[in-house]
Order: sequence, then C-alpha cells, then structure tokens
Amino acid sequence: MTETVARPVVTVLDPADGSVVGSVPVAGAADVDLAVRSARAAAAAWARTPAAERGARLAAAADRVAAAADGLALLTTREMGKPLADARGGVDAGVGTLRQYAELGPVHRGRTLLGGWDATDFMVPVPRGVVAAITPWNDPVAVPCGLLGAALVTGNAVVFKPSERAPHTGMLLASLLAADLPVELVSGDGTTGAALAAHSGVDVIAHVGSTVTGREIARAAVETGAKVIRENGGCDALLVDDDVDPGWAAEQAALGCFANAGQICTSVERVYVHAGIAAEFLAALVRRAGALAPGPGTDPATRLGPLVDRRHRAAVHAAVTEAVDAGATLLCGGVVPTGAGAYYPATVLTDCSPGLAVMREETFGPVASVQVVGSFDEGLAAAADSAYGLAAVVLSGDLAHVQRAWRELPVGTVKVNAVFGGAPGGAAHPRGASGECFGYGPELLDEMTATKVVHVGPAPSRSRPRPPR
Repeated sequence: MTETVARPVVTVLDPADGSVVGSVPVAGAADVDLAVRSARAAAAAWARTPAAERGARLAAAADRVAAAADGLALLTTREMGKPLADARGGVDAGVGTLRQYAELGPVHRGRTLLGGWDATDFMVPVPRGVVAAITPWNDPVAVPCGLLGAALVTGNAVVFKPSERAPHTGMLLASLLAADLPVELVSGDGTTGAALAAHSGVDVIAHVGSTVTGREIARAAVETGAKVIRENGGCDALLVDDDVDPGWAAEQAALGCFANAGQICTSVERVYVHAGIAAEFLAALVRRAGALAPGPGTDPATRLGPLVDRRHRAAVHAAVTEAVDAGATLLCGGVVPTGAGAYYPATVLTDCSPGLAVMREETFGPVASVQVVGSFDEGLAAAADSAYGLAAVVLSGDLAHVQRAWRELPVGTVKVNAVFGGAPGGAAHPRGASGECFGYGPELLDEMTATKVVHVGPAPSRSRPRPPR
C-alpha cells in the first residue's frame, strides 16, 4: 500500500486574538512549474488581444473587486491586523489603481522615428510574456492590484504569489481577477517564492517586500535573465526644522511612525529634530503615542492594531531592547503586553545614536526613534546617511532648507510638510537597498513591456511582363 505524504500547509492566525483564520497549501516546484507553463500557454493569445479589450476586461475585474471590497477588507484585518477602515481604504486604493491602468493601458504608446523618406521607423512597446508578482502582507490588495494591473493591461500573463502572512486575501483577489484574465495563483512560503523567482519561464519578477528577499530574487534573475522590478525595505527619515510648530510636527511624526502599526514601506523609522524645539516636540509625541491604545482591527475605535504576528513582534521588541541597552532613552511603550494576540504599544525612543539598528535598519513597527540635532545641516547629513533610498520627509518653513533637502537627500521620494499624500500617478526610482525600477504610475507600463525598434525599408520591385490587353 502506498503511503500518502501530507502536503505542507501554512496556517494563518488572527493577530488580534490568535484564532485560526485558515490554512493554505505550500506550492512546491512542480506546482510552480505548472502555473508558469499555464501562464505561458495563455500569454500569446492575450498579447494579441486588442489593447482596448484588455483595458475593458481589466475595468470589469476592478468592478468585481469593488463588489467584494467588504470581504477583502475583513480578510486583510483578520490576517494582518490593520484597522478595518484602513483595510477598506487599501481595497479602495487597489480598485482605483486597476481602473487607472484600465484607462492608461490602451493609450500606452511608442513613437515614430525620422528615418529615410522611403522607409518607416518606429519604436513600439511589446509584452514581455510571463510576469511573476511576489507581494507583501502589509497592503495585500493595493500593492498586487498595481503590479497585476500594469502587467495584464500591457499584454502579459501573470503568476501571482501573495505573502504567506496574508494568503487568503491574495487568493480571493486572484479569483476575482482570474475570472476573465490570465492570472495563475501559487500559495506558499519563501520556498514557493524562491522556486517562482528561479523559474526559467518567467520573463519579469515584480517584487515588493523585504530587502533580503529582494536581493535573493535579483541573484536568481541573473541566472534566468528575467527583468526585476523591486520595491524593498526602507529606513525613512523625518527631518524637523526649528521653525515649525512642535505640536504639529509631533502629529506628523506620530502619523508616520504609528500608522498601520508602523507596517508601511514608507513609514518613518528615524526622526531628526532640531534642539531648539526638541523638548516640546518629544513631549507632544509621547502624548500622542500614549493616546493610541492597541486593539483589534475589527473594533471601529481602534487606531493601533496588532502587528502581523508574534514572530514579527519579537523582532520589533528585540530592536527596541537593543537600543535601550545601548543607551537610548525609552520615553514610552517598549513593553510586550500580556494576553493573546501580537499587540505592541506605540513606542518613543530618544538619545538614539547613529549606529543603532533602529537608526540603520527597517524596524517595521510602531517605534519612533529620535535623535536631537544641533542644526538643520547636521540633521540633513544624518538623514542622508543610509543604505536605503526609498523616501524621506522634511518639515520646514524655510524654502532654502526645503530646496537643499529635496535635492540632496538620496531617496526616490521626498515629502515636504506632509508625511503622506501626493498627486496620483507619481512614480519614483527607489535607490540603494530599497530596490530598482518604477513600481507605480504610468511608468510601470514601460517596465512591464520591452521596447522593439522596427525599420521598414522599401522592397525592390521585380519587373513583370505586362498582361496582354
């Protein structure tokens, strides 16, 4: 009798109370191969589909996602903990992104070139083929909608691997898209993602997630020749000048450090505040942190949900503990709560020296790590000193300081006097350890296509006998 080997699964626990959300299978190499081959089989016909039809079908998929918004938001909250209103906002953002690409795709264009009078020369974007989309857990609808929407509307087939920390949200999203679009799903853990990234049948790997994983993907792509689009970790700085209101600056810092429990790619990780307003700023920041009582994301009153799981909480707490042991001052928070769930309080550290992990690496938790600086120049130099280059924020009323900051900070995005926000369609190149290529906006359509140059010259005529009259 043949013994049946149990297939490995990933079990997801609700970070609010530790209850089981569900389990999903871990796709192995054979499953990944089947998904890639299926995507490849669909790619040619999809590439030949008129661009207007591709856009219309993506718009219809956006409608399906919108109709399922409540279910997607609840799954997001149950899997990774963010407050339900924030989760619904992420779904709405994803729907908006799908609709944006449904409109942009059909007008994505190449250009003609000025060649010889008797020839035609042009550059045209063509689909690359099969796109592997490997996405994170902290925004499990909006981020995939961007990558999948841009890939699909430009004529590519997709193999989608959602994070193992939010797989049910990803599976529901995939089912809504795959109803009328060439989308294959593989669920699983890091081994599944590694098999997908290393598959020779993948033409593009689009990854949003940790720097460690992004580097592994880039190494795999060297062997296969796949194009890599990466938005990876950040250690974003907030620079607070001495001419701003310290209470308002503290509100901005609290938003940047504590929104989604610090689990946002562009969360503020380190704060450089001018000594002239540091005391008032820190007092206000501590008050705002103390007002954020951790609670379940399903409670409408909750503004600070749990971290995604206890493993991540342990890593966040370890970084805080290391900082305190090395001389940082803990002003509030920093204590692991008792009871169920993966809660962690809003935490404020000061006297943070530049070499601490909380100032050099991505903590990805509700932690504000503050260094008091003696001048704007000192703060700007410290903010610029990072291996990461995702984003930064400057709070200042001094136009000369603002101009210097946005020019000199080696990051993809600089936000002035607002931690979040900006016009739609903005796209930037992350730098350093934060990744490469455009990951958003109309420019993502260029990343998902290859540019082909075509020269059409005149064919020599062949003399033919005239037909009899």
